Amino acid sequence: MPELPEVETTRRGLAPHLEGRRVLEVTLRREDLRWPIPKDIRRLLPGQRIDAVRRRAKYLLMDTAAGTAIWHLGMSGSMRVLPADTPVQTHDHVDLLIEPAIDAASGSPTPALPRTRGRGKSADARTGERSPRVLRFNDPRRFGCLLWQAPGETHELLRDLGPEPLADADGENGYSDANARGEAFSGDYLYERSRGRSAPVKAFLMDQRIVVGVGNIYAAEALFMAGVSPLRAAGKVSRERYGAIADAVRAILGYAIARGGTTLRDFLSPDGAPGYFEQELSAYGRGGEPCPRCGRPMKQALLAQRATVWCGHCQK
Repeated sequence: MPELPEVETTRRGLAPHLEGRRVLEVTLRREDLRWPIPKDIRRLLPGQRIDAVRRRAKYLLMDTAAGTAIWHLGMSGSMRVLPADTPVQTHDHVDLLIEPAIDAASGSPTPALPRTRGRGKSADARTGERSPRVLRFNDPRRFGCLLWQAPGETHELLRDLGPEPLADADGENGYSDANARGEAFSGDYLYERSRGRSAPVKAFLMDQRIVVGVGNIYAAEALFMAGVSPLRAAGKVSRERYGAIADAVRAILGYAIARGGTTLRDFLSPDGAPGYFEQELSAYGRGGEPCPRCGRPMKQALLAQRATVWCGHCQK
């Protein structure tokens, strides 16, 4: 399943092609994905300018004056910006037809740029686009979603989410780092929220009500970096070690984003390129292999129905 780095990679790939552009048309090739697609989307989105493409947890938020389209990639979803005449493939469930670059001051199409040598046509300086494009959502397993949030409201799927693990000091993503209670992600926050909990610390980190965007891959990698066993009870981890875990979560997620995410099974970035962090995984998927630190065989077990790998010597 795409986790925070994969979703953030998708957001960064889509934003230059969508922000400031109007949606011309909505095509739904099925009425539901994981949940029914709101019928009003066909009426509300056409004609709306996309003001921002944001991320909250593993959700992509597409803001317009009429409301916000909420997307989730599910297990196998991908979003690409393609030429409008690109043939439809199997599992292409949703298309948004997007206008070419717009002059924000006049609202008219951007004047043609000088012809590009060897290509014979002008293009938008930011994205190379001069003709309408289509934002296409493909999802073979149909665990993704497209939902709608009215202005001034918070969708029920977003209400109880924990804080973001990565700071957004420059406001690029448009979210608050804190959760609805004003709690920000830190070692102290994890320590306080974990008191009295007997669940394994890995399951605790993967609880989206505690901290968002940390799934199986990055929880395993962060705990390996911090030297904490994924089986240790969350309530038995010290404040100091939670500080190390928080630092590791930030470092692992930030590095994975810089590497374009992790390509496992279905994930590809919006330009069709794979992520490269998989090549540098230290724990996830390495059960039985030598530990990168001590050389002893890595252990593997099922934890909450998820494969969990750790080093019994390096992680306590």
